[in-house]
Amino acid sequence: MTGKADFSEDEWHLIAQGPPTAGMIVITAQRGGTFRETFSMAKSYTEARTAHGASELLDEIVSSRPQLDRTRAHSPEELREHGLRHLRDAVALLAAKAPSELEEYKRFTIGLAKNVADAHREGGSDDGTSDAERAAIDQVTAALG
Repeated sequence: MTGKADFSEDEWHLIAQGPPTAGMIVITAQRGGTFRETFSMAKSYTEARTAHGASELLDEIVSSRPQLDRTRAHSPEELREHGLRHLRDAVALLAAKAPSELEEYKRFTIGLAKNVADAHREGGSDDGTSDAERAAIDQVTAALG
């Protein structure tokens, strides 16, 4: 198993910010519901803590509050492009240094993105997920490989 100690500070920062970055991509895909969606992101971390032991890497990621990249994006599109690049970089790093942890990381990140989308009914859809949010989840999933 691989944990925080196996990465440099910059590498860990990249990995730890992946899941909340995916959440922010979904949050900014559709206006409205920001409070509920942000709360849902934190709830995903809390729920992952109950599965303690399944992945050392994930245990260490969810042991603290979600950390967001404080780089200011000038538009949702800029945030999305920067975020998707961030996710691709995190996956490449994990594939190189912790391949056994990669699938669990992807599963958690995509699950968090879906939880965020489901947190607020939008777009008049039956499941509460708007077309824009579905597209954002698809982009996150593609970036994760």
